[in-house]
Amino acid sequence: MGKKALNVARKILAAHLVEGDPEKDSEIGIRIDQTLTQDATGTMAYLQFESMGVGRVKNELAVSYVDHNTVQIGFENADDHDFLASVARKYGIVYSKAGNGICHQLHLERFGKPGTTLLGSDSHTPTGGGIGQIAIGAGGIDIAVAMAGGAFHIPAPKVRAIVLKGALRKGVSAKDVILKVLEKFGTKGNVGWIFEYTGPGVETLDVPSRATITNMGAELGVTTSVFPSDGVTRQFLAAQGRARDFRRIAADAGAAYEDEFEVDLSKLEPLAAAPHSPGNVVTVKSMKGTKVNQVLIGSCTNSSYRDIRTVAQILKGRHVADDVEVGVACGSRQVVNMLAADGSLATLIKAGCRILENACGFCIGAHMSPGTGAVSLRTNNRNFEGRSGTKSAQVYLVSPETAAASALAGEFRACEGTAAVPAPRKFPVDDAMFLYRETAGRGVPGAKVTRGPNIARVPRGEPLAADLKGVAAIKVGDRITTDHIMPAGARLKYRSNVPVYAKFVFEPCDAGFHDRCMENNAKGLANVIIAGESYGQGSSREHAALCPMYLGVKAVVAKSIERIHRANLVNFGIVPFTFEDPADYDLVSAGDAVRVKGVRRAVETGGAAVMEAGGRKVRIRAALSDREKRLVLCGGLLASM
Repeated sequence: MGKKALNVARKILAAHLVEGDPEKDSEIGIRIDQTLTQDATGTMAYLQFESMGVGRVKNELAVSYVDHNTVQIGFENADDHDFLASVARKYGIVYSKAGNGICHQLHLERFGKPGTTLLGSDSHTPTGGGIGQIAIGAGGIDIAVAMAGGAFHIPAPKVRAIVLKGALRKGVSAKDVILKVLEKFGTKGNVGWIFEYTGPGVETLDVPSRATITNMGAELGVTTSVFPSDGVTRQFLAAQGRARDFRRIAADAGAAYEDEFEVDLSKLEPLAAAPHSPGNVVTVKSMKGTKVNQVLIGSCTNSSYRDIRTVAQILKGRHVADDVEVGVACGSRQVVNMLAADGSLATLIKAGCRILENACGFCIGAHMSPGTGAVSLRTNNRNFEGRSGTKSAQVYLVSPETAAASALAGEFRACEGTAAVPAPRKFPVDDAMFLYRETAGRGVPGAKVTRGPNIARVPRGEPLAADLKGVAAIKVGDRITTDHIMPAGARLKYRSNVPVYAKFVFEPCDAGFHDRCMENNAKGLANVIIAGESYGQGSSREHAALCPMYLGVKAVVAKSIERIHRANLVNFGIVPFTFEDPADYDLVSAGDAVRVKGVRRAVETGGAAVMEAGGRKVRIRAALSDREKRLVLCGGLLASM
């Protein structure tokens, strides 16, 4: 028999498989080559890594980026950065200083390798799929395990081919491609899938365009997205001085996919994601005439040289509308240096743009919040209600081309076209702000770790009791994001201090949640979260499970739960139940007394359980692998160690 034909995703997974059978509908474990963290998730990931008692990182490469908490109001963020730098030196991690750039753009430029696996404590880690890397977002504790040499576990994925044909017209770009895919598949119902981009249209897209598409694949809720590694990839890596990292990876002839969806690039038009979801896609044409108050360009999705240079070409010799605020955040120092050298930076300044720091900033609501009820056009990847820092704001996601044209017009406007930015033959490489590269993988064992007063201990879960007796502490609806559960923005600086950060769990939905949980705990009652469809969308932030665990949450009962958040719940010993009949969601109310007799036995056997809530009975189930059962039963991953 001949060798089985494999697609790109399965080819890379097969080369890294250490547990399970990808041909079966079960869980597989894969070896992780590279890890990345960012400062908002990194402190907890490294605290967890320390608690494992491992002397140094054991994977091929670990990088700690500082790009989230760079607006340092108060001592907390600066202390976190000192902690991260000291941990990096001790354990053999490369440290990227604040100001160097955004983790996903930087990793694509300097470290990502075709054919390898990357695990990152940020949901937009799939950006690496733009160069043929299986790059997956996860909770920080999963990254800690990978750095310690452990496997990462996912359900055996199904692979959907997104077949690209034709070529994009002027004024249309990669953002419009991924918005078209989001229009088709939405932000829910894609758990367990990998989207693989194929077809003749692939070769018309440069690496930054491919990375934009895989980056926003996170909004689909898929495991990851990936492109083949081809001549375009080779040219990009060679221009970065990394020709040796190139490896050609293509699907074998006759490789099978579980599903296909065709996109004719030549027929795409400028699109936008309307409030308050990346899946709420409309045409820019349909929005023409809508006044715009703010335009923000950049973030990890659209902050490459190609993106910002395109904006500069559109704005050259012109000025943004008087009543529009425009900000530009480049993805890396490399991008800034290139724009400065070719005059684009001066063009942006002359056009009336504010030049923002090379950081996540406005995307996570850390600054540049819009005015009350303002319309804000942004090139980032999420427009959840209130994520910008202003709950009443109407945030739309658009391409850099649409953003620039609208900034000039003062209203929604599609770009009529501009000259394509050619892929640079050589990028200016300056790695001076990557520290400890010489000790990467080895570390300095005797080095001291710096801990400020905001660095708190890591809480551990408790074994699951035989029966669950508690209260439905909150009931939330569909598409609850991790921003709803664990707000970022001004609260982000408390990520290293769970007892403090836990005070803000569900703050955007119910500011009394923390106090109610503490009162229930004092009565010896567990807390249960009742939720609708697609619970836990968005960011990979494990604090959306860790802080509820600290507050005594023992179970989530939802219509459906998104992949990363479900994994985080398991990692912290919270049972991820789903309603056997989604209609039973309507039978449970916030404040109901809740009881699940034999909950431990139900988890052990994988069978259904009966939840009594407010005098009514509903059937619930936790579909867990054997590994996940062990974690939930003992109180989570750290407790299992």
